[in-house]
Amino acid sequence: MNAVEIKESVPSRVATLERDTVLHDARGYWMLRRVQDVLLSAAALLVLWPFMLVVALIIVLDSPGAGPIFAQTRIGRDGKPFTFYKFRSMCPDAEEKLEELLKHNEMEGPVFKIKDDPRITRVGKFIRKTSIDELPQLWNVLRGEMSIVGPRPGIPREVEQYDEYAKQRLLVTPGLTCFWQIQPNRNSLTFDEWVELDVKYIKERSFRTDWKIIFKTFGAVLGMNGE
Repeated sequence: MNAVEIKESVPSRVATLERDTVLHDARGYWMLRRVQDVLLSAAALLVLWPFMLVVALIIVLDSPGAGPIFAQTRIGRDGKPFTFYKFRSMCPDAEEKLEELLKHNEMEGPVFKIKDDPRITRVGKFIRKTSIDELPQLWNVLRGEMSIVGPRPGIPREVEQYDEYAKQRLLVTPGLTCFWQIQPNRNSLTFDEWVELDVKYIKERSFRTDWKIIFKTFGAVLGMNGE
């Protein structure tokens, strides 16, 4: 796939990270982290596949008319698009209904979120609350399109609206979880605050930081702090 063209915008904030510094000065870390990602995602898929099969069946029974897996184009490192997988938590025609809901967006910036989204199914509410809907992304991690920890990948129409500061999220491989994901009030944060957390992660990246986020993610899931 070719890299998506990211439209130039008038930057409201100044970029503070340099690509060479982010990627090359910590090359050993990125290489070892890739090994970690492969081992963790492969082990998780091996252990969880029976559970994931049951979840898929329940989704289809609760909301027939589409498959249990939702595939969507997301933007990864350096603006490269990839196919992103989730368990389907919305009605089969959710994408078609999005246009009429955009005017009700409650999130500042390019990201779309509304409370009590009418497109979410009964099972969808539960798998979002518990973050079970994210499990298929382990396949994205295994393929190298995502990492266990990193900024959440954006949708093309969102990325096209990034200013220079927000584009820094694209310097690293997107992840399953991040600082934003473990915030108890994450859905009340503005998009700018979300980006600040991602830039903070990129600056502080280390195995210690990664595992701190991973352990806190387990706590957030057990506390059902998902969307």
